Order: sequence, then structure tokens, then C-alpha cells
Amino acid sequence: MSVKLIITNEFDNPLLSRKQIDFKLIHQKMPTPTRVEVLNKLAAQFNVEQGRIIIHRLKPKFGQEFTIGHAKIYNSLEKAEEIEPKYMLKRNQIKKEQKSE
Repeated sequence: MSVKLIITNEFDNPLLSRKQIDFKLIHQKMPTPTRVEVLNKLAAQFNVEQGRIIIHRLKPKFGQEFTIGHAKIYNSLEKAEEIEPKYMLKRNQIKKEQKSE
């Protein structure tokens, strides 16, 4: 089985040059997906590069097989770096060890 991504709410925010997305991940009989797996799913769904996506919240539901999340997709990487706090940018980076293996 794979992880299924369902977009529950989508809002274009032209003032901040981004799209704000609420989503639900259904992961039956699987562990909660990692931030990197969710980032890959969102990048594939919206056809954007991963650096423009900032995942703000992933909240797994105890005893349930789904996770609720919130993400922002910026129009450019520069705009994301300008608006988002440094800790949020660091949290959403793909670790170098995972890329090299």
C-alpha cells in the first residue's frame, strides 16, 4: 500500500507569493510518513521543486491511519527565504546524508 494525499483546502495568497494548502495523508497499515516523503508527494502533486515547499505542520492522529498537515508553496525560493523564519527553512531541508546514499 502507498500513502494517499488528499488536498482538503487550497488558498492562493498573492500578497505573499504563495499557495497555502491543508492536506490529509492516508497511510493504512504503514508508519507515519516522514517529512521528506510528504515533501516528495507534494512536489509531485503540484509539479514544483522541493525547495519551494515549506511544511509547517504534520499531526498524526493517535489510533488512526491518517495525518493532517499544512504546507506553503512559494512562487520562488528567494521569496520563501525572505518570508519564512530560519528554523522553518532548516526544518524543511533534505539532509545531505540521505541525498548522497
